[in-house]
Order: sequence, then structure tokens, then C-alpha cells
Amino acid sequence: MHCTSWQEAYRGIVSDRYLDTMTVEATTARARKFPENTLIAKDKDKVVGFAVYGPSRDEDLPDAGEVDAIYILSEYYDRKVGYRLMNEAVSRLKECNTVFLWVFEKNERAIRFYHRYGFEFDGCKKEWNLGGPVTLVRMIKKRE
Repeated sequence: MHCTSWQEAYRGIVSDRYLDTMTVEATTARARKFPENTLIAKDKDKVVGFAVYGPSRDEDLPDAGEVDAIYILSEYYDRKVGYRLMNEAVSRLKECNTVFLWVFEKNERAIRFYHRYGFEFDGCKKEWNLGGPVTLVRMIKKRE
């Protein structure tokens, strides 16, 4: 599911070569590193989405919570799966006054979702090389 959702969401954003060489084994190995902070969305027995959350890994936001990943299979877009996963992840970070996430700068669909959820850009950017350069931007949400 992780591999498929990346390929669906990031085609045109991340290098096709990178996406086409992703493996289920590699994404499964990564997912197993964070079992205690992973939320799973299912439709009967089918995994259709997941979110990973935890304490901040960013030095400039030491007391914040981070939504490290949120992925949904494209056939489940616009069915509130992402919204329910985000609600649960943010609620589990209730001790944090600030929650943040990183998103690919060209991922307009995700950015619209995060804006609707109350996240705003804070001006921080970083570059990754995923078969070519991609820019990530940070979005934060402060609790009221």
C-alpha cells in the first residue's frame, strides 16, 4: 500500500525512475520501524491508508509533534480517510501545542488538504534527492 500510494501521489513530482524502482520490501521494512506510532485505515481486510506521527525530529521545533507520513490509496481519495487519520494522529499528539509536517512543494493536492485542516507554511524548506532534486516545505498548525 505504501509503495502504491507513493507511485500514485508523486507521479510528476518525484522522478519516474525513482518511483518505478520502489519495492514493497523496502517500504515494508521502513514501516516496521515505527509500529507504535502508525495508524492504519482499512476497508474490510484491505489496508487503504496509514499515518505515522511522533515527536519532532526538527531541532528548531523541539516540543512540537510531527505527522511524518499520511498516505491513502487514490481510489479512497475524497472519502474522508485522510481526514480521519489526521484527526487521530493530531489527537495522539495532544500534549504538543504545535504540530507540523513536511510536504513536497509541488504536491498541490496534499497542500490543499493540509490547508483545509489548518496547517500553514512557516517558510522552512529542504531539498531531497529522489532520482532528482525535490523540494519539501514545512507546514505547521498551532493549537488554539
